[in-house]
Amino acid sequence: MQSILSYEFMQNALMAGIMASIVCGVIGPFIVTKRMVFISGGLTHAAFGGLGIAYWLGIRPLYGATVFVLCIAAILSRLEGRTDKNDLFVGILWAVGVAIGIIFIHMTPGYAPDLMTFLFGNILTVPRSDIVIMLILTLAVVVPIVTCYKGFVSIALDEEYARARQLPVNALNTGLMMLVALAVVTLIQVVGIILVIALLTIPVAIAGELSLIFRRIMLLSILCGIMICLTGLSLSYSLEVPSGASIIITGAVFLGSVKSIKYFFFRRRSTATGEMHP
Repeated sequence: MQSILSYEFMQNALMAGIMASIVCGVIGPFIVTKRMVFISGGLTHAAFGGLGIAYWLGIRPLYGATVFVLCIAAILSRLEGRTDKNDLFVGILWAVGVAIGIIFIHMTPGYAPDLMTFLFGNILTVPRSDIVIMLILTLAVVVPIVTCYKGFVSIALDEEYARARQLPVNALNTGLMMLVALAVVTLIQVVGIILVIALLTIPVAIAGELSLIFRRIMLLSILCGIMICLTGLSLSYSLEVPSGASIIITGAVFLGSVKSIKYFFFRRRSTATGEMHP
């Protein structure tokens, strides 16, 4: 392991995986609790449009994706509470975002970049410069969540109760949407556009099997995310398979294992209880 970490690309991949895990653990529970998975998918695919425009303009792709997704998140936050129009807009956005990205990449002079890297990610190719950007994005997600934790939890668990307490619900919803957008951009580097939703939800699903307390779910999600990313990264390097897919499959195996262990444990305990109290 020490020899592997002597390579700079592995060091970058390790740091990217840890930061991605922190982002997933912090924002994932809110996405699952508020049923924002579909919206997150729309933001993820819209990011491809920003990537394409950035390549066409000759700037760093992460910059374009960040600006583009934040703009879309601002529009979505205006539709909050209007479920029919929200779902309709997100569904259209899902396809249009990818189409915009493909067109602008096609219009870019010279060799077109490898689309597979954007769609499925490659954590082993993350440069040190993007690590710095990911660190900034991670802090931009974590600091507001920690600062306004009670407010975000209130709107996630019971928005009507939050309104009754006269909390700034609209502002909190808008802020949460923006944080989801930043999380999406951060994770694209690690697992790509197609697999972002899995990384946002699998650690939360595992943590939800282990605890029902929101704060504890958040902490467990971070730890599960780190374990998934590092294990998937090691398998990707050893087996020479795509890193993004390896990370997601690892997470799915962990989730299946936790569910199976929990199922058999409770079944065995209920059986034993039944034998003691017929």
